[in-house]
Amino acid sequence: MKKILFLFITGLTFSVSHSQEVSDAVRYAQDNLTGTARFRAMGGAFGAVGGDLSALTVNPAGSAIFNNNQVGVTFSNQNIKNNSNYFGTQTSEKENSFILNQAGGVFVFNNPNNNWKKIAIGATYENTNNFNNQVFSAGTNPTNSVDQYFLTYANGIPLNIIDGLEYRDLLYNQQQAHLGYWGHVIDPVNENDPNNTQYTSNVPGGGNYYQENEIYTSGYNSKVSFNIATSFKDRIYFGANLNVHVTDFRRSSSFYEDNSNPLEPTETISNLRFNNDLYTYGNGFSFQLGAIGKVTEAFRVGIAYESNTWYELYDETSQSLQTTRQADGGQPIHETINPNIVNVYESYTLQTPAKWTFSGALVFGKSGLISVDYAIKDYSNTKYKPTSDPGFRGLNGDISNQLTSNGELRIGGEYKINRLSLRGGYRFEGSPYKNGSTIGDLNSYSGGLGYSFGATKLDLAYSYLERKSNQGFFETGFTDSANISSKLNNVSLTLLFEL
Repeated sequence: MKKILFLFITGLTFSVSHSQEVSDAVRYAQDNLTGTARFRAMGGAFGAVGGDLSALTVNPAGSAIFNNNQVGVTFSNQNIKNNSNYFGTQTSEKENSFILNQAGGVFVFNNPNNNWKKIAIGATYENTNNFNNQVFSAGTNPTNSVDQYFLTYANGIPLNIIDGLEYRDLLYNQQQAHLGYWGHVIDPVNENDPNNTQYTSNVPGGGNYYQENEIYTSGYNSKVSFNIATSFKDRIYFGANLNVHVTDFRRSSSFYEDNSNPLEPTETISNLRFNNDLYTYGNGFSFQLGAIGKVTEAFRVGIAYESNTWYELYDETSQSLQTTRQADGGQPIHETINPNIVNVYESYTLQTPAKWTFSGALVFGKSGLISVDYAIKDYSNTKYKPTSDPGFRGLNGDISNQLTSNGELRIGGEYKINRLSLRGGYRFEGSPYKNGSTIGDLNSYSGGLGYSFGATKLDLAYSYLERKSNQGFFETGFTDSANISSKLNNVSLTLLFEL
């Protein structure tokens, strides 16, 4: 059936026309370790090292470390496994994807007769976040039904709005109530009063609700960086990046519930399936500044600042609900509420937080190196704009209350044996949430090999990441959640050419 495209009119406030959540803000504020195989193998600890195409994304001064022009391309294979525990029931899902992870080049212009020894100009592309993933959770909830989701939205809305208007003419919160009402999940307390604002559940009580939740996501965050850097007497290096961000995210979720509780004389819900689709797309801008200093020939320090990223985003949503109801001893009645509407919302601004990175490295001539980076980012500074909007003000308050500042530690090492390089790394990132459980701490281990053929280099890396989270199926009304343990395996291959 052909979908009808519907655009909300200008001037509606966020609180009634949009459906963003705190988790949406975190999705675009979080970093992911991507880039060249050498960068990944060493845990991304390149803030004081430079000389790598992906080092520019940590500290833009790193391009001035290059001695020669260089171009490269990196491909990655990502495999993620999500283990879910929902009220004691264990389920598992896997997702595998192959992507162009990084491509770029740096061009060096030397001036040996000047204190400013060189200027480096670079451009890189990176897939900074691969959203391809799937999670399946199932189990028997002993107390709560999804009816609370529809009741929370419906209470306070007059019956003549829910009953009298088409789905396309309603605001987001009213649409949720509309689906619950026409799917007979909820009923008005007084069905003869058009001004009724209180509703009751049509799901039989007694607990033990069997529930399933499937979430499929796809898409990417990408960043194109334009870099310039210079060096002073080959002792101090300065650099800057201008970054263009592009995001394309799709999420399809399907929630199923049934129960075997005793039916009532009136028609009551025995099972339902609630489907939701979200498409978010847009672009953003940020900049970076960095410096690297050689304290001695062996010891380097670095500092880098990454600005807020200012995104202009667009949301499109669609929904459907199928229910089965029957009275005690009666025949089942199947209902499908499918508006065939895509809600297309006005653009909005999301400002993700800035980040500071402090780095140190010991370079043992041509034999190898040890490097450490520590980055700080305050997720509570994430903001939806305009902040004067009443709905954005409430959501920004939730962000400030739920999110916190966190630290990221990256440690990497490299040892060279003639043309062969051996590499290893470790990465730790704290939870962006104050409770530490919605998204838990991240631990990652990595290793890799590199071989130089002269002007051509081939690098291979393997990284393992694990993180636990507490994933709520809905953020309003029905907030029960599954415990998710995610394990990600990544293999990256980089081909580099010196020009």
